[in-house]
Amino acid sequence: MIGRLAHITHAVSAFWVLVLAVIIFIDVMGRYLFSQPLLGATEIISNSVVSITFLQLPLAIYRGGMIRSTLVYDALGADVQRVLRTLVNLLGLLFFLGTAFSAWGPALEALAVSEYEGEGALRVPTYPVRFLVVATSIFAAWVYLHLLYLDWAGQIGPEAAESSP
Repeated sequence: MIGRLAHITHAVSAFWVLVLAVIIFIDVMGRYLFSQPLLGATEIISNSVVSITFLQLPLAIYRGGMIRSTLVYDALGADVQRVLRTLVNLLGLLFFLGTAFSAWGPALEALAVSEYEGEGALRVPTYPVRFLVVATSIFAAWVYLHLLYLDWAGQIGPEAAESSP
């Protein structure tokens, strides 16, 4: 279920990237052909970059796609590798729980004061992006917790490869 939900958030972010590409194209063509940019394009794009990044995090974590160095890791024994994976999963869990906790207050405040970005024709509310950061951070922490469980249950890592036919 976690993998499926991670794929869904990734698909949403991929669609969002396509929508941004259309917005950027319209903005550039409007500037070039009519000397008139698409109003609000800058605000939409700046909020979207944060959203897209956080929507892609759970699948990157789930697939093991976060940045790491394998030079030392591959030279270690299986037990030390498991301890290292445990440490990394715990640190990731704590980091994203901390991110969610620290983003919760600003998200509530942005909702309470109706915080917007932009002036004039288009004002983009900031609270959806702020709550998305909270939700995806909680989900990323959940993914790290799930990976920790799978590792100690022997479903990932070298022992999983040894037990598979």
